[in-house]
Amino acid sequence: MEVNEAARKYTYEDYLNRDDDERFELIDGVIYMMALPTQAHQEALGECYLQIASYLKGKACKVLMAPFGVRLNAKTGDNTILEPDLLIVYDQEKLDGKSCNGAPDMVAEILSPSTSKKDRTIKFNKYLEAGVRELWFVDTDSKTVTACILKDNEYIIRPYDDTQVMPVHVLDGCFINLKEVFAD
Repeated sequence: MEVNEAARKYTYEDYLNRDDDERFELIDGVIYMMALPTQAHQEALGECYLQIASYLKGKACKVLMAPFGVRLNAKTGDNTILEPDLLIVYDQEKLDGKSCNGAPDMVAEILSPSTSKKDRTIKFNKYLEAGVRELWFVDTDSKTVTACILKDNEYIIRPYDDTQVMPVHVLDGCFINLKEVFAD
């Protein structure tokens, strides 16, 4: 797919017709290319997924990892599809086998220098507007997680570091050992 036409707005159909080798997010019709993840990114993502998936075994809730598209406002037909690194979905009717159509209950974004600003601003606002109940920013460099918990249409910010065990607020009784997430 040609992505260097600055003035062009892309559609969800363009996203569906992309080359399989291209990874990008579409936000309000604008394409944001995605960089290849680092080893630290993949290890942190894998450990978060492992701990949550172990907790969810036998429960009617799904945890998924990127690449997996999320259409926060699928019913309105907007031209936004995001790929959070991790998502938790209670309402499995939102899942069509290719993407999540509607707001997940929780998303995690593992930060990288090339995506941090977009994740913390544009995507933060998209998740807030859509009503995502819990949002994490995982920083492998500082070994911290910033949890944003939705309350009264605002995010309450709670910082955690690698010495702590943090709750997954949307999963009662689920905790993540951050020492293991950020293990060397």
